[in-house]
Amino acid sequence: MKLLILRPNMASDEASRPGVLWIHGGGYITGMPGMVYISRAKNLVKKYGAVVVSPDYRLAIQAPYPAALLDCHNALVYLKEHARELGVRSDQIMVGGESAGGGLAAALCLYEKDQGGVSIAFQMPLYPMLDNQDTETSRNNHAPVWNTRRNHYGWKRYLRGLQGQPFPAYAAAARRADYAGLPPAYTFVSTAEPFYAETLTYIDRLKRAGVEAAVDVYPGLFHAFDMLLPFLKVSKKAAAAFEKRFEYAVRHYFAGQHSHCPPKLNNTDS
Repeated sequence: MKLLILRPNMASDEASRPGVLWIHGGGYITGMPGMVYISRAKNLVKKYGAVVVSPDYRLAIQAPYPAALLDCHNALVYLKEHARELGVRSDQIMVGGESAGGGLAAALCLYEKDQGGVSIAFQMPLYPMLDNQDTETSRNNHAPVWNTRRNHYGWKRYLRGLQGQPFPAYAAAARRADYAGLPPAYTFVSTAEPFYAETLTYIDRLKRAGVEAAVDVYPGLFHAFDMLLPFLKVSKKAAAAFEKRFEYAVRHYFAGQHSHCPPKLNNTDS
């Protein structure tokens, strides 16, 4: 699996930077690591000196669940194992992504916690694709960019290997009832898009589990508005709020790593 790594130009003699695994979106069926250049993660490198790793995970067209999740886990293990040479603080490894990438980020937080894997200091699942079941806002949604029809297709392709098997929360993080022990979280979402309800539910459940979590809501906009229309005043507002939360996380959120090294996995290990 290829990794796209963005590093700041400024030199550093020690591992002092936050490391961010940023997972691209695309409904599990499309997308590429290069989308990081139009994502919120780009400025984390340019303005805040973070190191961002974006994995070229397998899409559902190539391989269904758990392929994408395991690829993201392996990328996270890489980030941990190579933290020093990348200039990353091993106690400040974060995850984030947009849409399906946000869903994978949330699922990865569950997976790492349950398996005793890489410790994650902060999660940033933006307007995440979390729930394979219809919600009040993903049902009969005809918004541009992403809607009910596309959502059903994306989930169908991603989950096609699970027929007749117990359904794991790692496949759709909304299936987990208790989020105790997950890292602090921040996200934003628009009211007109399919993932509005499941995003609010995720943040609410995190809070109920005692996890610090926050969401900003932007009225009437479609999915991924900040990436597709970055020149809008509201997109700039969303970007600024996101960066403010990231700055806070860098000052306040840390997660020490376990002494053992979590193994890389393939599909036969799931």
